[in-house]
Amino acid sequence: MNQPEQIHEIGPMPTSAEMRALPRIGRILIEDGAITLDQLHVALRRQTASSERLLLGELLLNMKLVDTTTMLKAVARSLEIHFIADPSEGADAAVMKLLPEAMRREHRIVPLRLEQDTLVVATADPQNDHVRELAQRECGKRVRFVASPGDSLDAMLSNVVTEGAVQEKAQEIVNEMLDESRGGNYTLQEKQIDEMMGGSDSDDMGPVVKLVNFAICSAVEEGASDIHIEPDDGKMRVRFRIDGVLSNRMSPPWRMNAAISSRIKIMAHMDISERRIPQDGEISVRVNGRPIDLRVSTLPGKFGEKIVMRIVDSSGAQLGLEKLGFRSTMLDKFQKVIEQPYGIILVTGPTGSGKSTTLYSVLNNFDRTTINVSTVEDPVESNIEGVHQAQINPKAGFTFASALRSLLRQDPDVIMVGEIRDSETAQIAVQAALTGHVVLSTLHTNDAPSAITRLGNLGVENFLIAASLRGVLAQRLVRRICSSCAVARALDESQKTAMGIYAYQPGTPMKGVGCRKCRETGLKGRLGLYELMVPDEKMNDLLCGTCDPALIRNLLREQGFESLWDDGMQKVLTGMTTPEEVHDACRH
Repeated sequence: MNQPEQIHEIGPMPTSAEMRALPRIGRILIEDGAITLDQLHVALRRQTASSERLLLGELLLNMKLVDTTTMLKAVARSLEIHFIADPSEGADAAVMKLLPEAMRREHRIVPLRLEQDTLVVATADPQNDHVRELAQRECGKRVRFVASPGDSLDAMLSNVVTEGAVQEKAQEIVNEMLDESRGGNYTLQEKQIDEMMGGSDSDDMGPVVKLVNFAICSAVEEGASDIHIEPDDGKMRVRFRIDGVLSNRMSPPWRMNAAISSRIKIMAHMDISERRIPQDGEISVRVNGRPIDLRVSTLPGKFGEKIVMRIVDSSGAQLGLEKLGFRSTMLDKFQKVIEQPYGIILVTGPTGSGKSTTLYSVLNNFDRTTINVSTVEDPVESNIEGVHQAQINPKAGFTFASALRSLLRQDPDVIMVGEIRDSETAQIAVQAALTGHVVLSTLHTNDAPSAITRLGNLGVENFLIAASLRGVLAQRLVRRICSSCAVARALDESQKTAMGIYAYQPGTPMKGVGCRKCRETGLKGRLGLYELMVPDEKMNDLLCGTCDPALIRNLLREQGFESLWDDGMQKVLTGMTTPEEVHDACRH
């Protein structure tokens, strides 16, 4: 029986003469330290003995001596071309159209940029001269390959369409609507719309259905939080709110407003004939297999009904606290607060500051198999496994206060109240916290210390606040610097002075120069700014006395309390966000 050839992991460096005798790709891999001479000799013997005529690179991959990225780098060196790990960086979306989409997908190639009369194209197979010749004939220009990993190319090829492509596709659908309307009034009744759309699963959907579906899918894929459909004087616009900023995406003709409005009302189970009063509804859809809920609100106006659809993605409720942008010291401190056996924990901030996401992340932090976790919300924003979630219905008399009373008879361990809005709810929440329950809720205050004043204004006695309050987390959301186009940023002395930058740990501020991934904004995604107030014995003494807000703030400063601004500046100096974002967030 033949013994398998042993592949040695180490060996002496080959001599110059030995190196010159080796295949170029093997020589490069040895120079890079990817393989040894012994390993290459084994591969060459197998190549000679094989009847399959495998290329040396394929054989080394099959033997698992190198990975695909290492091999591609070596191939790029052998061809004397560039290797680009992330081809999306610096890619020019405008040149993408120089090669047809079918060709790009079939041959796994991505046009990146034009350099004079040469089209630079990323490929995972840079040795394929046939594909390069096809591309040259198609675009009428010289094509130069650069090597990029296949998964990076796949991500670009399947990536969300750009803003221009969204508008282009929307315009195609609008043109179809115009053709079908034949210049007439496009105000349709429910029966006509049903006939036109043919059901959401039909392959022959009408253009109104296509436009609405396209708007929803595009918004979800782009990570939008809201869709705004706004009629104006003789025109319409569709805007997406992405990372807190509204931007225009589509401009259907104004006369399409009634048809689009009726389609959305049908989906949201609203009365399509009622245009005089506001309506609310919900839509549940699946986008690329993801369950998405949309909360729909209509508002009559001078030029027609404005519609806003809030996108609720259940995956947001599954975020852990570590994904929200806490610095490690702040996260450790907050973890200790939520591990308290009883008491009330408040999250404060203006609307849209991420309070609900933080509360859901806290709920996910609990072991829900051994304790009873219940919520009272308005509305239930995301489903959480193992949590009983109740939605209030004020019209039926089911308010936060009445729901909380009933919930206390359900043997709860942890209670989340969506918002403390009135005195009755505040009183019950504090009593629940004092009787052995962990109570989580939100308040609308600008900072953490103001939560104490707000509870007092709601009629909660100072000594009860001192006995029940375990912590207050105030927060804001700011946009992140895009990691794909981030570069170091120099700050002048006036900026450093204005920021008070010398009071913080030194670091390197960054900025995004703009790329395709961030739609040339330099910013992509959001993170939280936080300040955490944890009452101690000294503060409780103040609470039981005069409860003067100024004295509380002075005490916090003496104790080294880190404000929202402080947290923001630390994140500027670690390259996570910009001074402008922090300034705008902390003005509120």
